[in-house]
Order: sequence, then structure tokens, then C-alpha cells
Amino acid sequence: MQFVTLQESMLGYSYVVQRAMDELLPANYSESKIVESMRYSALSQGKRIRPFLLMASANIFGFPSSKTIAVACALEFVHVYSLIHDDLPAMDNDDFRRGKPSNHKKFDEATAILAGDGLLTYAFEILSSPEAHSNPEIRCEIIRIIANSAGYKGMVGGQMIDIENINNQISKEQIVNIHRLKTGELFMACAECGAVLGGANSDQRKAIRHYAHDLGLAFQIKDDILDHCDGSIVNPIDEFSHKKPKENTSIVDIIGLEKSKQQLDFIKEQAKEHVRIFGERARLLVDLVDFVVNRTK
Repeated sequence: MQFVTLQESMLGYSYVVQRAMDELLPANYSESKIVESMRYSALSQGKRIRPFLLMASANIFGFPSSKTIAVACALEFVHVYSLIHDDLPAMDNDDFRRGKPSNHKKFDEATAILAGDGLLTYAFEILSSPEAHSNPEIRCEIIRIIANSAGYKGMVGGQMIDIENINNQISKEQIVNIHRLKTGELFMACAECGAVLGGANSDQRKAIRHYAHDLGLAFQIKDDILDHCDGSIVNPIDEFSHKKPKENTSIVDIIGLEKSKQQLDFIKEQAKEHVRIFGERARLLVDLVDFVVNRTK
């Protein structure tokens, strides 16, 4: 797969990942309701930014994008599991996701919980298979990275802190930590897994992790800015929606809109600096930062 622009790359890779996920979740499975629920969320419209981050990182080291598909699908399943559970009434209580009713609104809460569980566990089944990589040591390392980012040290821990601080006044540092855990950890996992697939050394993996950390933080600060400019109304057609409830304090609430924009610009340039060592090979990653920062929804 050879692409010219970032948009071509994202659209082309998203199409390939979408087809692969469709095949991995057969619609004619005997337990049809749970698979229908899993497919409903996993195959809904989205940019597939996390799978793309994996591919773009692997691309730096000359690893073929066609060989990243299995891991990309697994990462997207982990991401979608988190969205399904975050939307539940006990969590963020969102009624819409990616332009249509959330999973628990389309089906019911019990089915949504099980669909999320199904996607998460299926992801690790995929990651443990030879389709993810022929080398079992690399498969184990990828599993370790993703499990660490998805668990209590990452997304789960961030969600717990977020829930505990609803209606509380929290500091900028606390908000940054929540963003790092809820979003940044999986971004870092996607990027580092791409580097692992490509055979990167420890210094190269470190640079990729730092880049992805800043990319994830920029992503969430941009979300806070967009929410503020929209009057904190969640847009049901937001393809990237991973919203907190209105009661949560955002970084804009603490440092203001202009300083938030300044912080975003600083982090954008810092992210690019981390991958400058790779030269033109990191062009997709550099362009991805601009895409995240300049998006309007």
C-alpha cells in the first residue's frame, strides 16, 4: 500500500482495517446478538487514528503496512471496548457515539458490557496468533505493551480518577494526568507496537513513545478547546468523541482558552521534535500531529 498524502494514507488504511475487522467479526456467528453488538460499535464510521498511528510508526522502520493489519484490528477493538464502556450510564453516560446511538442505547446495558468485554478479550486472542507476527517474542512484547496501557496503569486507572473527580475542582496537572492515562497510554501503545514490529532499538522506541504521549495530550487539549467553543455540548456526529460529562473540569476551565491554545501549539512542536531523528521517514507522524491539532470536530 503506497499513499501520497496524509488524507490518502488515513482513508486507504482505514478501508483496509475496516474490511479486516468485518472479516474478524462474522455476522453469521451462532451467538448472533453479542456479535451484532460488537459489530455495531467496531464497524461504525471513524478515522481509525490509532491503527493508523501503529502503521505510521512501523513505516518508519520499513515494516510493510500490509503486515500490521492484525495488530491494528486488535488495537481498534481495545479502543472500541473502552468507548462502549465509557458511554455507559455508570461512566460518562453518553447517548451518542460516532453519529449514532451508543451501544447501550441501541441494545441494552448488559449487552453493551458484554460486547466491550468480548472485543477486549478477542483483541488478545488476535495478538497471540501468528497473524500478528511470526515471532512469538515480538507477539508477547506487543501483548505486554497493550495490556499495560489498557489496564489499571493506563485507561482503566484514568477512567477511575476521572469518575472520582466529577464535580471537583482539580489542577492542571491532574487533568493532564487523566488525559495521559485515558488517551495517551493507548496512543503510546499504538506507536510503540509499530516500532516493535519494525525492529526499533530502545532509543528509537523511547522517541516514538514521547511523540505519542504528546500526540495524545494534544488530542485531548484540542477536544477541550472544541468543547469550550461549542458551549460544552457534545456533538453526536463527532467521529472522535470520547467525551467527559459536562461536570468535569477541562484544561480550558483552569488556564483559559488562549493559554490552552498556546499550550497546544507548544505540545505540537514538541511532538514533532521527538521524531525529528527519523527525518523524512517520520513524515506521516509529523503530518498526523498537524491533523489532530487543526481538526474542527
